[in-house]
Amino acid sequence: MSAPSKPETAPAGKSATMDPRTKALLEGPIAGTLLRMAGPNVLVMLAQAASGLIETYFIGKLGTDALAGVALVFPVIMLMQMMSGGAMGGGISSAIARALGGGRRADASALVMHALVIALGFGFFFMALVLGGGRYLYAAMGGSGASLAAALTYSNCVFMGVVLVWLFNSLAAAIRGTGNMTVPANVICIGTVLLVPVSPMLIFGIGPFPALGIVGGAVALLLYYFIGSLVLGYYLWSGRSVIKPTLRDARLRWPLFSDILRVGLVAALVTVSTNLTIMIGTAYVGHWGPAAIAGYGTGTRLEYMMIPLVFGLGGPLVAMVGTNIGAGKRERALKAAWIGAAISVGLTETIGIAAALFPRAWLSLFDTAPAMLDTGATYLRTVGPFYGMLGLAMALYFASQGAGRLLWPLTANVVRLAIAVIGGWLALHFGGGLLQIFLVQSLALTAFGLINAAAVAGGSWFGPVAWLRVSRGLAPKGAGS
Repeated sequence: MSAPSKPETAPAGKSATMDPRTKALLEGPIAGTLLRMAGPNVLVMLAQAASGLIETYFIGKLGTDALAGVALVFPVIMLMQMMSGGAMGGGISSAIARALGGGRRADASALVMHALVIALGFGFFFMALVLGGGRYLYAAMGGSGASLAAALTYSNCVFMGVVLVWLFNSLAAAIRGTGNMTVPANVICIGTVLLVPVSPMLIFGIGPFPALGIVGGAVALLLYYFIGSLVLGYYLWSGRSVIKPTLRDARLRWPLFSDILRVGLVAALVTVSTNLTIMIGTAYVGHWGPAAIAGYGTGTRLEYMMIPLVFGLGGPLVAMVGTNIGAGKRERALKAAWIGAAISVGLTETIGIAAALFPRAWLSLFDTAPAMLDTGATYLRTVGPFYGMLGLAMALYFASQGAGRLLWPLTANVVRLAIAVIGGWLALHFGGGLLQIFLVQSLALTAFGLINAAAVAGGSWFGPVAWLRVSRGLAPKGAGS
């Protein structure tokens, strides 16, 4: 679809009156601006991932069955976090960034209420879905006996309050869309610090608190999201943000829902396929018993940590790419995508190689059962060296969110899922072992990264003509929007 070409540089008057954060996204040095914004955002994402790890560490003290139960539920919880924060959250950030880049501040403010309506709808939908079908899901993933009972106990408690996860991440995404990464970072980091003592207090019953066991971890996690949602909501409605949502005259409009959903829904499909890859992998590994599930689940937690780490950079990428495209600066948007991808590959590949070389340093934090350690170590040694491909794919996925172009990231993720599912099934049914299943996952991860890179390099955002012009240092003209 074509759109009229826009000026590459904002008019001087408009630039002079522009909010400093928006101006930095449009005019500041790309690498420096991304890194400055990514600093607090990486910290916040690591803190958010750490909240789950802290809980897992303490639950691991309850035994291998409890750890296996949480490993069964963890991909489903990560699906919620990734859908609400990375997928629909990316749609929210992208819509707000494009509105601010185009000078539509009133629309940017109104988008907050639309985002919260979407969050409530999805939150209640998934609450009903998992509460009603959790037993069948976790049994299909390999849960049985005590591990299945632990999974259901934990899952039912978390999903009774999963709406809080959606509200929290939607509010944080709205703030990130303005280029402000600091406020969400502060809220999440402080919340994680508070979670550290609360989680063991509720799990083991320290002081006046009763020993709730595995339920205690779930209650602590929900408290974290509840308090965080209150703080983020207060910040937005206090008038301190670039956007100023209001409950008065809050008229819901389909075009604003569409601005969020046309990116968020496609991104949600990407998230679903990512988590299906892990969940089906868990089902395959389940043929080797609960200890193998615990080992694989603990190993894949490191892979899941790569996603929030890359999202730490991805949040600024969504804001920078979206704001520049909203202002007509397409060449700058593409440059930002590639610079962000290079940084992401460096980070994730370094971590992946370290995990492959020293897998037990990570795994033994959670359990010391020999079968668990063997499975987790095999996974990390096989898949860890390919984490750079995950970093490449995810960085370009977030950049594509900002551009509002997600067909190829979705295609790449479906290909990854197909390779992992079909290849894993073949390995399982024709005498292969865990090593063969993990080799297939490495191949799938490589395809995920290379397809995303080839698509952006080939002009999936603006068309091949636009890409050729950008590669020669010329501003794109007449390209698709």
